[in-house]
Amino acid sequence: MSVTPAMIATALGVAVPDSDSVQFAQWSMWIADALMLIESRLGDPALLDQAKLDYVVREAVAYHARRPDDSTQVDTRIDDASVSRRYSSGAGRVTILDEWWNLLSPTQRTGRAFEVDTTPATATTGTYGVDYVWVSTTQTGPVL
Repeated sequence: MSVTPAMIATALGVAVPDSDSVQFAQWSMWIADALMLIESRLGDPALLDQAKLDYVVREAVAYHARRPDDSTQVDTRIDDASVSRRYSSGAGRVTILDEWWNLLSPTQRTGRAFEVDTTPATATTGTYGVDYVWVSTTQTGPVL
């Protein structure tokens, strides 16, 4: 299954636009943009879990459709004391959030610490290098 403008309309809770409307063309372009972003980072989208791919594309396009650009509206009227504020922050382009990338990524990786041992092996023990354990700020010692 691939994402269609009808699915975007359902996600947004609005009526499906006519196929010859600007909104339909815009949503179709944004769907293609999201797929292009995914392909550029993860390779062929056909190799990914299609349900997750559809979810990410649908959510990315719906997110962009809700806030297509960084817009600010501030209206102030002195007579009648009317104040109107509207702030919305959008990236101005289709954006795939980090949590969505993690959902799509075929290999979930977590950060791991490592160390590079640059000390040569000792002839007597045959072990490579010496690891130091920091016990306190004033006391250190090698672990053999």
